[in-house]
Amino acid sequence: MSKGQFPLFSDIGKKAREILYKDFDYERKFIVTTQTADGLALTSSTVQKESHSVGNVAAQYKYKNAAVDVKVDTQSNIATSLTLTDIVPSLKSIASIKLPHYTPAKLELQYFHEHATFGSSVSLNKSPVFDVSATCGTPNTVIGVEAGYDTSAADFTKYNAGISIMKPDSCTSLILSEKGDLVKASYLYYLDQARTTTVVEFKNRFSENGNTLTVGGSHAVDDLTLIKLKLDNQGNFGALLQHEFKPKSILTMAAEFDYNSIDTNPKFGLSLALTP
Repeated sequence: MSKGQFPLFSDIGKKAREILYKDFDYERKFIVTTQTADGLALTSSTVQKESHSVGNVAAQYKYKNAAVDVKVDTQSNIATSLTLTDIVPSLKSIASIKLPHYTPAKLELQYFHEHATFGSSVSLNKSPVFDVSATCGTPNTVIGVEAGYDTSAADFTKYNAGISIMKPDSCTSLILSEKGDLVKASYLYYLDQARTTTVVEFKNRFSENGNTLTVGGSHAVDDLTLIKLKLDNQGNFGALLQHEFKPKSILTMAAEFDYNSIDTNPKFGLSLALTP
């Protein structure tokens, strides 16, 4: 979300989710990004998954209000997208397609207003899938809804609703998703001039009559080093250390173990992102 831009539906509860889940990857990743002065960025990444590795090469070119993205992986899959901003004031459009497997091209539109946003997407095939979302409110309170409809099945794929209440030192969010089956509530609180953040998240799935409570937080040791911890009532404990050892070059180490099952092997992840 850009500075000063009213949030989309996907932004409701986003900050809390980033604290608890972002970069908690338990794989080995190596990423190198290079940029040129004319707006071209090339990114090469390799991910080690158990006994095999996968990789991809991505290119992004930006010119004025347009951005073209192309990604090719080791399975010869190609994903491309074209993003245009401010064709008309406050409107953003995204067109994307994946090859060689037949995946319908998709067109997305996002409209931003001072106190509202509207988003829509459609798959460009004979039986399209439509997705729409909308938010409205004030700088402190955001209310949003989201829905999807599959014309081939003549049925809704999703209908969700959410609300977020923001204060200078906290953010409270509530989301009802998965056609009313899952409720997610989160509370985020900033401490120590936002260098330390605490989060509490509660999830309840009505069809399974079960819930998950997760507590966590992050602390910026300095401008270059970040530590994150989380613990849930299922017995999972996660820790993350992230350090920017040179501008835009970041080393991330993550670990997780189940303290209720000592026979389960801990999970470890290592990511190195370099920008020469």
